[in-house]
Amino acid sequence: MNRAGAVERFLYLNLSTGESRPYPIPEKDQRLYLGGKGLAIKIFYDLRKDRLEDIDPLGEENLLIFAAGPYLGTKAPCSARFEVVTKSPLTGLLVGSSCGGPFGEALRSAGWDGVILSGKADRPGKVLITPHGAELKPAAELWGLETSPAEKALGLDSRDGAVLIGPAGENLVRYANIRSGHRFAGRGGAGAIMGAKRVKALVVRHDEQKIEPSLPEEFAKSVRLAKRNITRNDFSSSYRSYGTAANVRPAIRHRFYPVDNFRGNINPEEVDRLSGEAMRKRYSSSYSTCRACVILCGHKGTYPDGGVRQIPEYETVGMFGGNIGNYDPDRLGLWNERLNELGMDTISAGGTIAWAMEAAEKEIRPSELRFGRSDDILSILDDIAFRRNEGDELAEGSRILSEKYGGGDFAMQVKGLECAAYDPRASWGQGLSYAVYNKGGCHLGSFMIGLERFQGYLPALSTAGKASWTVFCEDLYAALNSLQICQFTAYGILTEPPIPRLIPKAILRIVTVATPRISQLLMDWSLFSKMLSAITGRKLGKLALLKAGERITKLERWINLRMSDRAAEDTLPLRFTREGESPVPLEPMRRRYYKLRKYSREGRPQRSDVEKLMEEKL
Repeated sequence: MNRAGAVERFLYLNLSTGESRPYPIPEKDQRLYLGGKGLAIKIFYDLRKDRLEDIDPLGEENLLIFAAGPYLGTKAPCSARFEVVTKSPLTGLLVGSSCGGPFGEALRSAGWDGVILSGKADRPGKVLITPHGAELKPAAELWGLETSPAEKALGLDSRDGAVLIGPAGENLVRYANIRSGHRFAGRGGAGAIMGAKRVKALVVRHDEQKIEPSLPEEFAKSVRLAKRNITRNDFSSSYRSYGTAANVRPAIRHRFYPVDNFRGNINPEEVDRLSGEAMRKRYSSSYSTCRACVILCGHKGTYPDGGVRQIPEYETVGMFGGNIGNYDPDRLGLWNERLNELGMDTISAGGTIAWAMEAAEKEIRPSELRFGRSDDILSILDDIAFRRNEGDELAEGSRILSEKYGGGDFAMQVKGLECAAYDPRASWGQGLSYAVYNKGGCHLGSFMIGLERFQGYLPALSTAGKASWTVFCEDLYAALNSLQICQFTAYGILTEPPIPRLIPKAILRIVTVATPRISQLLMDWSLFSKMLSAITGRKLGKLALLKAGERITKLERWINLRMSDRAAEDTLPLRFTREGESPVPLEPMRRRYYKLRKYSREGRPQRSDVEKLMEEKL
């Protein structure tokens, strides 16, 4: 059986009452919010707009939304992804986390484009999803299991998909994650929301529905061009060869790799032991990727003890490598595996542990944790997941800890979300990106370091043009996370067309700074909108796609400001703005960003602007 490619129908389940019903998506919302992240944010707003300020993240009123995008299941490149949206227990703001793995594809094949969970089960359970609806079933036997044993106990076959949590989610660790296959919805604590709702897993029993583009010939043509541009791109090639740990050597060269809670000096020889190149050689790595992937950034390898493990992503290599003083790749692999089994975000876990190490060093909070000491990390990870001993406090995250003990200057977080493993003092646009992103200290809001250090299109230690490019990239990536295509595809699709590929970078660096808006329009992201138009049969140009990203970004901030005044805390840790050789000059970039966004001086959107975007006709 075939179905159209548009995102048309979600499944609503009230866990408190057991009510399950279809939740149809109006055509207008399909056009304006695309799917994935955008549509999930709009659904959250529609269902909870009268009481946003009163929602307890761990309470029954919070929603947990799993949202597929229109690309999912179509064989568009790198499209086996879905979005998880909820109110974060770590930040108190909306959080959207993009995830790969088999769940999203199984969900769409069962005839659903998303799932909305509300309420709270009265006992541990699992949600069984079929083409006919959803049913909450008891699952006491799964509660307490780590993620791999729990997934095995679900009895999945090759056509099924599932998302599930580990002990960290069950015990409401504020940065617990959600697992789908060997991929994770990592940031902001969505796993704790599943735990609070007493849902161990969602299981989709696969149907044979296939997603068919409305215009198959146009779609096939666009897919061919997209694959060509993605695969020949240098950024994609490095990830294909070495995984995202390919970022380590550029991090050494440009000095953005984190050491000792973002304060130490980089020892190139030590850090290089953790590089993608070194780990590929040491572990004889092979591919371990999402379906429909052409980049192939996921890798696994055989460790000296005989275990076959996922090669850690760059973020884990940074946060559980130099940032806590560890340069042993074997231990790093063991810790990464343990974090995955317990169901915890490696970035927030590493950032919180690094804060505790420095706080102990400065004698403001007692702890045996020390930079460079590795023998106690496995035990502390278990203590965090099960909220035992010191781990009970560390499960709260670095912001809450610093508010209790002091040490806010070296709590490396924004809006409560620990910053990823890119030091913005080597990339000032990345500093602006951390500060203003609605979600907090996530590197993927606009990933400005990609333009500044990896691609070399912008001078890294300059404020010129950074606000404009941050706005552009935020809007583009919000759209991509709504189409649900991997953000890594952006480099190939944006930079491989003739103009950016053939013009010398010395000239590009002048143009991108002097006339950022013009240089953005010279880039070509139309393949994204062409694939969407061919899937849905609705014409959508590249500027309209970017406008959708703006709409999604501003609605998210509007919701966040209703939830908490902290949504406007567009700041950086003082370490980034006052210490080191090139502290981030945040204020002029932030002021320009607000002007371009039409925000107030306090970072607040105008009601009229948001309402106009929400009512806009395409």
